Amino acid sequence: RQGYEDPHWQYSAASYRGDYAYQSHQWQPVAWQDDRDLRQGEPYGKSTSYQDQHYYRGYHPNLTTTPPGQDRTQTYDSSEERYVSAAQPEWAGEETLERESGEASGQPREPSLLLQYRESGLSSSGYELSQYICDSADHYDPILSGTWNLAQAGEPLVSTPAAAVPLKFLLPHMAVCFGAGGQLVLVCPHRPAEGQLAHVELHSLEVILHDTKELKELQAFPGPLAREDLHKVDVMTFCQQKIATSCDLSTQRGRDSSLLWKLQVLLCRQNGSMVGSDIAELLMQDCKRREKYKRQNPAANLIGLTDDEWMLRQPGTLDLITGEVPPVVETQAQIVEKFTKLLYYGRKKDALVWAMRNQLWGHALFLSSKMDPRTYSWVLTGFTSTLATNDPLQTLFQLMSGRIPQAALCCGDAMWGDWRPHLAVMLSNKVGDTELNHRAIVTMGDTLAGRGAVEAAHFCYLMADIPFGYFGVKADRMVLLGSSHCQAFTQFARMEVIQRTEIFEYCQQLRQPKFFLLPFQVYKLLYASRLADYGLPAQALQYCEQIATALLAQDPASHPVLAQQVMKLAERLKISDPLLLEMPEQELEPDWLVQLRACCREWEVR
Repeated sequence: RQGYEDPHWQYSAASYRGDYAYQSHQWQPVAWQDDRDLRQGEPYGKSTSYQDQHYYRGYHPNLTTTPPGQDRTQTYDSSEERYVSAAQPEWAGEETLERESGEASGQPREPSLLLQYRESGLSSSGYELSQYICDSADHYDPILSGTWNLAQAGEPLVSTPAAAVPLKFLLPHMAVCFGAGGQLVLVCPHRPAEGQLAHVELHSLEVILHDTKELKELQAFPGPLAREDLHKVDVMTFCQQKIATSCDLSTQRGRDSSLLWKLQVLLCRQNGSMVGSDIAELLMQDCKRREKYKRQNPAANLIGLTDDEWMLRQPGTLDLITGEVPPVVETQAQIVEKFTKLLYYGRKKDALVWAMRNQLWGHALFLSSKMDPRTYSWVLTGFTSTLATNDPLQTLFQLMSGRIPQAALCCGDAMWGDWRPHLAVMLSNKVGDTELNHRAIVTMGDTLAGRGAVEAAHFCYLMADIPFGYFGVKADRMVLLGSSHCQAFTQFARMEVIQRTEIFEYCQQLRQPKFFLLPFQVYKLLYASRLADYGLPAQALQYCEQIATALLAQDPASHPVLAQQVMKLAERLKISDPLLLEMPEQELEPDWLVQLRACCREWEVR
């Protein structure tokens, strides 16, 4: 460069670029792209090579701080130390912080080194080096200015104009936000700086959404149901309205949904208690029609006769035992008399066959019961073979025989018929083996669930006292009443099924006041969030109180995420509490919220 004859400066730009791979292990380029972007808007930024600047900065930093006429060799070491320390991220962060604080406080900034070197008449190389070292007009190093100060030379100070920040929005616009109290806040696009008054509008979401189906569904439900001022007649009325409005009784699914609502009415009327005969009566009332089950003759092989022998023993043929020709049509008395004659001669086996052939099952069963067990089982099998396959008597006899009824494995099929009479006969005639009875009902529910009859399956699960489970556990049989947790969550957690499950929980609380469904509390929180979204914050806060009460009765640490989410929602909705509205000057919080927050903090500490 002109004016400098030091042999150490005899490096060309080309040789530096070529040897940079060897020299880069000592000085690595930092934020080249960022520095280049910052310098694009500054004057004289394109007059020198970027790599040349970096070279001079890396190997000769003393040149930028040496006043004219001073020996460079004397200041090289101190300048290098200052440069190394200035290259650290900590110093860079401090300078940025000092710059921001200075701008915020409104204090005048010191003139930049760029402007000082430019006005002092330094060479273009010195100016460009200083521009790379202090490439922002906001940076000012008091250490560097200590060696040479433009103000000491009597030069005038010229301020650098601040860069214009582009507006985020070109025109005034409407600002919208939602409030926790069920309000929509609108900030109108006025210009207060031009004398216009600021205009803010508050709208109630309940008023805006009054025509929506979801809000009407939320308003029709008398929840939360654990309120002291709630009467169970209101709950029963709601269930009957759901039966009349949302259940299509012409379809099987509509009848199953109606059955679940009727079960809620029955439980609410009887304070959560029920017996098998009550459920059986409900099942038979809800049957669309009483099916006629056809009887049939017992199979010939079941009574020990071949087809030829069976034809020979039909009415009108010669009886080889008595030598008489029986009449074509025999009365009941004649049939019994023939049964008695066979016993006169000691023909027990023939008497059993005669009784079975002529439907004297009472005589046949009593006689065989006094004989060996094999004979009794043979007669009993012959009797059950006369019943239709889908006859509920078949279900009862198979259950009494210690077997899972066939109806539990085949119900739900259109060829099989209605499933309700079979469940009714199992509930009303429980056998001594309660485990068998339980497995039979659960098997029927699994079969119905496999065929897509979710409401019918859940009815069976309620009769078998199956506990409620969780959405993420697919092995659980029931999560929300009338909804399958194998489908998507948005389709699964509908408002109707949440309301129906809450009614079941309420019915159980009529019998056991401290009862609650722990897996169901998360859906109460979801329901409370929907209430807040539709402008009903007071009801949402009441749901939060119920959930907190249930969690405090247990250990909130067992469900920490649920407890924290309830606390967050309650803290936003607590202004909707009428007690706080009456005394706004005091910082009041419900006791349950204070206790829940303390439990959450204790859990975090643990």
